[in-house]
Amino acid sequence: MDLGGTWRGAAGGEELSRRFVESDFDDADWVDLDVPGHWRSTPAFSSSDGPVLHRRTFDAPRPAGGRRSFVVLEGCFYQSDVWLDASYLGDTEGYFLPHAFEVTEQLRDREQHVLAVEVTCDPEARDPRATKRNLTGAFQDPGFVDPDWNPGGIWRPVGLVETGPVRIASLRVRTAEATAARALLVLSATLDAAEADEVELRTTVDPGGVEHRHPAQLTAGANALSWQVEVRDPALWWPRALSPDRAAPSLVDVQVEALAGGGAPSDVARRRTGLRQVRMHHFTLEVNGERLFVKGATLDPSRMALGEAPAADLQRDVALAQDAGLDLLRVHAHISRPELYEAADQAGLLLWQDLPLRRRYDRSVRGPAVHQAEAAVDLLAHHPSVAVWCAHDDPVGLDPTLPPGRLVRRHLRDQVLPSWNKSVLDTALGQALEKADGTRPVVPNAGLLPRPTGGTDTFAWLGWYHGDERDLPGWLRRLPALGRFVGAFGAQAVPETAGWMEPERWPDLDWERLGRNHGLQKAVFDQRVPPADFSTFESWRAATQEHQATLLRHHVEELRRRKYRPTGGFCQHSLVDAHPAVSWSVLDHERVPKPGLAALRAACAPVIVTADRLAPSYAPGAAVALDVHVVSDLRHPLPACTVHAQLTWPGGSHRWTFGGDVPSDAAARVGTLSFEVPDAPGSLGLDLDLSGPATASAAYRSRIVPSP
Repeated sequence: MDLGGTWRGAAGGEELSRRFVESDFDDADWVDLDVPGHWRSTPAFSSSDGPVLHRRTFDAPRPAGGRRSFVVLEGCFYQSDVWLDASYLGDTEGYFLPHAFEVTEQLRDREQHVLAVEVTCDPEARDPRATKRNLTGAFQDPGFVDPDWNPGGIWRPVGLVETGPVRIASLRVRTAEATAARALLVLSATLDAAEADEVELRTTVDPGGVEHRHPAQLTAGANALSWQVEVRDPALWWPRALSPDRAAPSLVDVQVEALAGGGAPSDVARRRTGLRQVRMHHFTLEVNGERLFVKGATLDPSRMALGEAPAADLQRDVALAQDAGLDLLRVHAHISRPELYEAADQAGLLLWQDLPLRRRYDRSVRGPAVHQAEAAVDLLAHHPSVAVWCAHDDPVGLDPTLPPGRLVRRHLRDQVLPSWNKSVLDTALGQALEKADGTRPVVPNAGLLPRPTGGTDTFAWLGWYHGDERDLPGWLRRLPALGRFVGAFGAQAVPETAGWMEPERWPDLDWERLGRNHGLQKAVFDQRVPPADFSTFESWRAATQEHQATLLRHHVEELRRRKYRPTGGFCQHSLVDAHPAVSWSVLDHERVPKPGLAALRAACAPVIVTADRLAPSYAPGAAVALDVHVVSDLRHPLPACTVHAQLTWPGGSHRWTFGGDVPSDAAARVGTLSFEVPDAPGSLGLDLDLSGPATASAAYRSRIVPSP
């Protein structure tokens, strides 16, 4: 029975919170609010930080025979206390965790009932240096959402579920092995038995025609069971990038029935999964034994009010990622709704799944965080798209309040020195994920620079927080390990949908409001694209977009040229905005693209031709040597390719031609363009064209400047 819809709500208070659970309580002066939903979407609670009281009356038939009934809340932001007919059922913590409470006896007493829930979501400190207590990740982080927002509410469905004497309280489905000859499913379940009983678990896999039976003796209460199911000659699930014919990935339905009382079905659980095996070596992913250079982007929440987003919004974000040529989305510092994971499974898009932890946390969160890590595996392990677990995003964190020099020094210090978050909390979370799953790679934390004794992926904020966007090649030449996986890079850009910025006020925008509520980093813009240099809002916006697009194009090209030597992939930051923002995204909150999206799409094409980048300017007579590469992600070689390179300057040009084969899944060095800069002040251009089984082009621009 679905218990969603219109509930009654009121602001919590000490006396009211005691009385509202009573069946005869008069809530006539309360307001309507939607479940699932977030209380801030109701005008009466538009500025509330809670707690908010929720009430719902419903009729239900009395359970018959040995049937059992449970109230199931699939998600409350962030904590709640639950009553039925004034009987306290229990509390919940963790926004994405489902919670179930047995109500069999209460339902036997009467047919009309009152479900009462007090929901609390305490605000978090806005200071990025502060420690947090709520494991809400992106939803209470000013880097993702308006810091004045509160995500509180019953944001996922609520229902009444009936079972027999044995309930399947949880079911975890994983693929331990997958080859063309054999796949091995590993299943773990918690069975809740009303009394000691014998049970048989019947597992079917369709398609595949597999039926497996597993007998077990249960005690009253919770029982943990594990078993394995073999599938012969399976149709493997492949990421779209590795699928030879780019067909829709193969999915199978796994059904587990708990047969009790002489074989009668007591409960059933279903999971749709894909049979595949994923491994990671030095941050290079392998799926079914095939390695894959990962082109990815971080995915922030599709909306601040995620519970109210149409399912099509989540599905569209998966489609937008694939349209941009991406193989992977990093579900950034949050766990999303089921529709996202189902869409990724069906599309063959890989997911790097973060737990909802970002920056620093209080020591009190260790126990709840480990519990929630295990629950995340129960919730998501059956999705073949989920390729990597990451326990904690950026536990060190940049402090944007510091000047650039101190910012870098402080960040490097925090990277090296031990801390409770990265040394204790993240170790515990990584171990919990590995124990609960065991079939996927686990990254304990993101953003710790690779080094001989540890580290993970690299956050490369060159061209934004520090350095210049042209510094990446030199940086990687000196320290190649920093390029093994670059997990974040980019630059903020002003979106096309910008009426909320009040552009008519230019140049006197409300910079304080835009920084506080919409993410705009004015101090960094003053260094990179100073607003004071532009006479109109439109010209400044265009310049911010050009800076972002240029950085993205050349960072992606540079990383792809280092394919497997040692780079295993990258994640550009980020794909979309959750709310009106000036951010690193290439699609704004209305999904209107910035020019950065076109730059990303071009740089992520299956085959590209690229050269060392021309310097901004040259003096006549300078000696220049530029390496040219063809990068192919195709799973077959490209024979007899031709690359034409043409250098042009005022009054002249020079042309090179190279021919040869390009191996499959490789970055092939074509040759070197060596020349002396002519004495012809003006523009200097380099154009590349690839022809043959694949085509691609690239253009680079510079200037010849006379020596003083």
